[in-house]
Amino acid sequence: MKIVEVSINVPAESYDEFLVYLKTLPVNMILFGLRFAHKRYAAETGGYLFPGRKSIIKKETDMLSKEQAQWRLDNWKKMIKNFREKGYSYPTISRIKKKIETIVTN
Repeated sequence: MKIVEVSINVPAESYDEFLVYLKTLPVNMILFGLRFAHKRYAAETGGYLFPGRKSIIKKETDMLSKEQAQWRLDNWKKMIKNFREKGYSYPTISRIKKKIETIVTN
């Protein structure tokens, strides 16, 4: 077993939480989390982290009122063009439409 000494600048409000994680988690879990965080950070800074389909659908539909949802359905061809410009696939657009239809009917 080796002892590791690391110098890290941790903001004061996060210091206690940081220590709790280091003291309570086993080393393999800390490494797992660091690998995940490193890969995610690299993807974000590299510009190739793409959100999943569910988060796209939530982003497009969660804050819609009934009136806004109805307008989107009435102008669906414009919405498709807009979604395709954003790079959404047709299955994703179909799921967005289904969610918008449920907003209108409820």
